[in-house]
Amino acid sequence: MTKSSAVLFILIFSLIFKLEELRAALVLVVLLIAGGLFMFTYKSTQFNVEGFALVLGASFIGGIRWTLTQILLQKAELGLQNPIDTMFHLQPLMFLGLFPLFAIFEGLHLSTSEKIFRFQDTGLLLSVLGSLFLGGILAFGLGFSEFLLVSRTSSLTLSIAGIFKEVCTLLLAAHLLGDQISLLNWLGFALCLSGISLHVALKALHSRGDGGPKPPKGLVSSPDLELLLQSSQQDEDTEEPRRSSDHPEDLRPCCRGLRHPDAPAAQSWQRGRPARSPQQ
Repeated sequence: MTKSSAVLFILIFSLIFKLEELRAALVLVVLLIAGGLFMFTYKSTQFNVEGFALVLGASFIGGIRWTLTQILLQKAELGLQNPIDTMFHLQPLMFLGLFPLFAIFEGLHLSTSEKIFRFQDTGLLLSVLGSLFLGGILAFGLGFSEFLLVSRTSSLTLSIAGIFKEVCTLLLAAHLLGDQISLLNWLGFALCLSGISLHVALKALHSRGDGGPKPPKGLVSSPDLELLLQSSQQDEDTEEPRRSSDHPEDLRPCCRGLRHPDAPAAQSWQRGRPARSPQQ
């Protein structure tokens, strides 16, 4: 139930960092999803104060993490729009942050395990390494898809997609493991799905109202793009006089029969003789 507060923290930090605009429809979507998920998981587990504090702190930190990730991915000056570049810079820092916890809680058990370092069966070792390799590929694909979704949409959309995944997991648990779902849980499930559907509909209407594809955020202010636009404008300005000089006959019909009153005087002065007026 406490995990449903993650979408609320993401919305709060998105408003603080001005990544989202405060709209009534957006607040309604978040309240429907959070309230529906709370009702859907009501009385599914026993309450524990320590676990409640840890999950609430994780939701709070997750809200900060994904809003800052959205800023990094959508800021053109940093050049991290590609998810591979983002993972290249962020994954080593994540590894350094998690490795001390791994060494404290799992290092001793893993070092004395007969499945890896003290193995006796080569087949068992290969199966364990294959499982680790497969898990690493899946984790890489998950991280890539998350960063790609945040770069194209927003951290709030990623959170809503994660909630949809959690709802599907709970439904599978009820179907396969026989968990009991009450009427209140089904009502929360309906509210959660209605919030997700409303968010998808609002995104579709917003993208349709844009009237066509737009460049990524911050791309217009790029110096390279400005230089490219200036050079193309200069090419168009120089090309226009060339076209008029190459085809002067296009201007002749509009100039026939039009003479300036001082035209004979100008021609005679060019020949070095004074001009005679028509009256003389």
